[in-house]
Amino acid sequence: MSKRDEQVYLGHMLDTARKAVAKLRGKSRAEFDADENLRLSLTHLIQIIGEAARQVSPQCAADHPEIPWRGIIGMRHRVVHDYLHVEFEVVWNVVRSDLPPLIAALEQIVPPEPPEPVENA
Repeated sequence: MSKRDEQVYLGHMLDTARKAVAKLRGKSRAEFDADENLRLSLTHLIQIIGEAARQVSPQCAADHPEIPWRGIIGMRHRVVHDYLHVEFEVVWNVVRSDLPPLIAALEQIVPPEPPEPVENA
């Protein structure tokens, strides 16, 4: 896999983690528990983060031990293969507690996207 391809997966992890955190921002635990669509969408976003992490090469993962690769990929496996037993308490905790530090770590790895060019009117 090329370095550019890995950057795409790392960027996808970052974008998806940001999206998950944003969806939960300002929500109480009671609101989360009452909103099946929110619970399912966050579970799916966690799955996507895990799948992107799974695509990163072993060398890239070794170069970035600050990322909990095994835990992220393990969570993806749990959501995909043991979907009948997904504990939404865990989903809540992942999004609230685990994703913000992951975002911070990925922001150190993923180069910022260049700003969109401004067209002259």
